[in-house]
Amino acid sequence: VHYSEKYKGLKGKLDLDYWVLDYNLTKAKKQFADVKRMLKAFEYWFGPYPFYEDGYKLVEAPYLGMEHQSAIAYGNGYANGYLGRDLSGSGWGNKWDFIIVHESGHEWFGNNITTKDIADMWVHEGFTNYSEVLFTEYFYGKQAGSQYAIGLRDNIRNDRPIIGAYGINQEGSSDMYYKGANLIHMIRQIINNDAKFRKIMKGLNQTFYHQTVTTKQVEDYIIKESGVDLSKIFDQYLTHTDIPVLRYIRPVNGQISLWWSNCVDGFDMPVRLMTSTGKYQWVQPTTEVKSFKLEGDGVTLSMDPNFYVGFQRFVP
Repeated sequence: VHYSEKYKGLKGKLDLDYWVLDYNLTKAKKQFADVKRMLKAFEYWFGPYPFYEDGYKLVEAPYLGMEHQSAIAYGNGYANGYLGRDLSGSGWGNKWDFIIVHESGHEWFGNNITTKDIADMWVHEGFTNYSEVLFTEYFYGKQAGSQYAIGLRDNIRNDRPIIGAYGINQEGSSDMYYKGANLIHMIRQIINNDAKFRKIMKGLNQTFYHQTVTTKQVEDYIIKESGVDLSKIFDQYLTHTDIPVLRYIRPVNGQISLWWSNCVDGFDMPVRLMTSTGKYQWVQPTTEVKSFKLEGDGVTLSMDPNFYVGFQRFVP
């Protein structure tokens, strides 16, 4: 059976059409309320829904779901989470319907911006996985979004590079989802300006509107618009399985020695450390040992959990 609604979005009225099995109609009318929430959040972060001319549709299917352009297959059992489970373990993923949010995120990343080679599919899945974080943040706050992103790391395998081999129809690791999302989360921390980050997300969807792209085009755009050279970070997290480890020697008189290990040559990602003052302090280590002045007495030290890195004391 069919029912429909209208949504007043950034480009005017959007047709919302739903096809469900007749005995699920009552459930659908309740559960599909997440569609308007999704559109509100994603148009805020990414810009207008990319297919106003086609409308937006959910169609009940005998499998979990799929991001068909403007007609998403839905089979999540009319329940929150991923078949009732929060993939992040944070609790936030049980407050919304995973298939409605995730597969709809693909309308922007996957259906609007599409990669030329399946090896670059992280552009579809990493950004769409991060759309779950942004949806959570939009309705439940920034801390909730960060907790969701951090919780996703338990699903990372670090088995193969995220980017597959080009030219032979080969996907990269399934880490393109959760590790890809955490890569974007870290880049957002480094940009350290949510207005600029949001502008970049919207700019990607405007610049590459209804286009096929490469990883390099996406990377170059983010680097240019952020004003930060992120090339080594993209290289590390997309083409290698190792997670960078920030090593340190116990602080002496407020001075600490830091260096990156287990990483590509020239890796110099800035990170935030929690010092004894209870506040975060930015440092930008390299692969060479460098000394940094810490705020406070330098005794208490921890890594900002928003960074997916190792943090290890070096004992000579």
